[in-house]
Amino acid sequence: MTTSPDDLAAKRFAVLQLARLSGAVLVLLAVVLIAGKAPAWAAGLPPEAGYTLAAIGLIEFYALPRFLARRWRSPRE
Repeated sequence: MTTSPDDLAAKRFAVLQLARLSGAVLVLLAVVLIAGKAPAWAAGLPPEAGYTLAAIGLIEFYALPRFLARRWRSPRE
């Protein structure tokens, strides 16, 4: 079974948007941890863990979609 180029493009676009969304969620969780308002399931984490999550979330939000788009780019003829 072959997939059309439009289906492949739609799937790749969805993956790029999910990468951005998960990066934004990580940054929001990091802000909550840094502020000391952690939910019950994350109450044991120190605020310093928030800085690490913020860095990972920013990389995931900005760099991962660009990396994936560059990797999926069609070769020039």
